[in-house]
Amino acid sequence: MTVEPLPDWVVPPPGGYTVDAFLELRGLPKHTELIDGGLVFVSPQEKWHRQVLSLLRRELDLQAPPHLRADREMAVRLGKRQMPEPDVLVVTTEALERKQPSAYYFAEDLVLAVEAVSPDSQERDRDTKPLKYAKAGIPHYWRVERGEDDRVVVYAYEIDPVSERYVPIGIFHDRLKISVPFLIDIDLTAVGQRG
Repeated sequence: MTVEPLPDWVVPPPGGYTVDAFLELRGLPKHTELIDGGLVFVSPQEKWHRQVLSLLRRELDLQAPPHLRADREMAVRLGKRQMPEPDVLVVTTEALERKQPSAYYFAEDLVLAVEAVSPDSQERDRDTKPLKYAKAGIPHYWRVERGEDDRVVVYAYEIDPVSERYVPIGIFHDRLKISVPFLIDIDLTAVGQRG
């Protein structure tokens, strides 16, 4: 048995990758993220995860006011060594339609970042990413968890302007009905249903 040689990019340079160096890398696995200068590879998504993301992206895009749009799995440049890829994003229409940069958004383009938690992303989605999103000034964050019987549970947060950290504004089962960042009403039981 022979082992294929690893690409040079597997081992980050001293001090880690910068966003600019990360953007120059070729041959990375799909949805690779840059967090704290290191490469983060994601596991293949399960059906539940994909269904949740499809539902949220579709409903957010349908319900958003004209100046906002929903997108899915696009990188966001947060800082010198930070380029995560939220599962779902709500961005300004101007940012969505902008030609360049075509491979990522800036933090100020977002009003909402959504992460659907999977077994390999628990710590990143519960701890690491919310801190980085809040520090970058993204006003709203949702963490989506898989509850009992595969039910969708959404934990919604917004930035407290005093602490500059996210504070919880609601936990939603079955139906997500909230007034920020705009009026939203999503039937969470629709995951897995045809429609």
